Amino acid sequence: MIFYVRVTAVHFESAEAAAGLQLSLTGVLGFRTVHQVEPKAQMILLANPTSSSSGGSCPSESPGSETCDSSIGRKNIHPSENHEASDILMTPKVLANDDNSGTKPEGIQVDGTAAAALSAIHQAVILAKCLLIEKSTRHDDMQRWEMAPYIEAIDSQQSSYFIIRCFCHILRIRWESARSRTKERALLMMEKLVQGISDPSPGVAERILFCYDVYIPTIPALRKEYGELLVSCGLIGEAVKTFEDLELWDNLIFCYRLLEKKAAAVELIRKRLSETPNDPRLWCSLGDVTNDDACFEKALEVSNDRSARAKRSLARSAYNRGDYEISKTLWESAMSLNSLYPDGWFALGSAALKARDTEKALDAFTRAVQLDPENGEAWNNIACLHMIKKRNKESFVAFREALKFKRNSWQLWENYSHVALDVGNIGQALEAVQMVLDMTNNKRVDAEFMERVVAEVERMSSNTTPAMMDENISPNQECSVNSQINIWNGLSNAESEVAKSREIKHLVDFLGKVLQKVVKSGNGADIWGLYARWHKMKGDLTMCSEALLKQSSFPD
Repeated sequence: MIFYVRVTAVHFESAEAAAGLQLSLTGVLGFRTVHQVEPKAQMILLANPTSSSSGGSCPSESPGSETCDSSIGRKNIHPSENHEASDILMTPKVLANDDNSGTKPEGIQVDGTAAAALSAIHQAVILAKCLLIEKSTRHDDMQRWEMAPYIEAIDSQQSSYFIIRCFCHILRIRWESARSRTKERALLMMEKLVQGISDPSPGVAERILFCYDVYIPTIPALRKEYGELLVSCGLIGEAVKTFEDLELWDNLIFCYRLLEKKAAAVELIRKRLSETPNDPRLWCSLGDVTNDDACFEKALEVSNDRSARAKRSLARSAYNRGDYEISKTLWESAMSLNSLYPDGWFALGSAALKARDTEKALDAFTRAVQLDPENGEAWNNIACLHMIKKRNKESFVAFREALKFKRNSWQLWENYSHVALDVGNIGQALEAVQMVLDMTNNKRVDAEFMERVVAEVERMSSNTTPAMMDENISPNQECSVNSQINIWNGLSNAESEVAKSREIKHLVDFLGKVLQKVVKSGNGADIWGLYARWHKMKGDLTMCSEALLKQSSFPD
């Protein structure tokens, strides 16, 4: 599948710090980021060289500049654009803008036209900017998409120095290995990159150019990354060979565990322990394989009680045994050694909750969401703890955050409805009840809670002048009454009364939709009684009488 991008808007970025140096990129290289409008947003780097250097991508800065020929850079490490491993292009093809001016952005591919040629310095600056994004932003999917325009800008070049092209491919491999549709291509690129290390061509004179201008990992680090990529792709056998050659025993032990070769893992660990008996990591690995707490205790002994991994393992073991106080203490000790571990804070909160230490649990779950704001379970636990402590406002805010990441939990929506009603946000409470009904096929109904909602709407409706009720209110208007308080305060008395009446009228209609959905599923007498009260609020006494008859038809 080929995605075409329509260029519609352009803006300039300010000067940025790249590779530890304050470089005014707009002085060396003009950056413009173009955003696709339809169907999805996509950033593209428009690189317009403004320096007086040669227009070629590889100016003759040294006798070995011929190595920038694309046949060298691409032949060894760059798969073709139409590689069968992925149907996604490595560099985007962009459609020209169809405005009346007939102009089009410069420096990008338009209908297959090659991008503007960049010098090696310009390419190194772009990669430095890309590396700065990686080191200064949160490691998530969005970070890779922010780096993508810079990677694609280098890949679109017809020629580059060997070392620059290698580093560009490393960044691309890290990006594409996280995407299912491009993971196979990333593996093939990494395999060719590792194999190219021992190839005689290009020679040292060509490889060494610009090696001090880009952040190339060492050969063992590159091979380790290749082994980890093999593991993520399920090629455990190939990864074992790589880790054995590099003597990465922890990774090798992990591979044996994935292959369920327990005997081989134990033999390897004991062999390594005979050479380095005071290595706490080996003792922890032995404990993981054998499930023996004595190994973790030995790891603490040889590390002078400084092994966070051993304490985490002992804490999990104590939690599984039901020793929650011991588990809480061990987790506290482990997190004091390594606090940047969100799963550890969550586990500490769970142990503290089981040990009935709600303050410690609340603090631990709060630390967990500080490190990982997308942890819906932690947000839910925070909301429930605030709910237990009758802190309704704090609980309401926490539930809203939790629902961003766990929208398919009817239990969460039900708890949210109770808290929303407690803070006076009836519209949100009704919306939550509607979500619960949709998820449970109208089977989950809390009659006592619905009675509280009806009573609150009745109280609000009785305080509003019926003559001021507007029958033409839009059904898409905001449900919450509290959200309009500040607006009402800024209006005159008459306008304020009209606004309140319109909001209450909408709440009454919304309540009716929820009750109609409930009674159609054949619920009990209490719901029919609430339905009768709703018809009375609407002034429809005939339907009120019929609903009361339905209620009386149910046995006591």
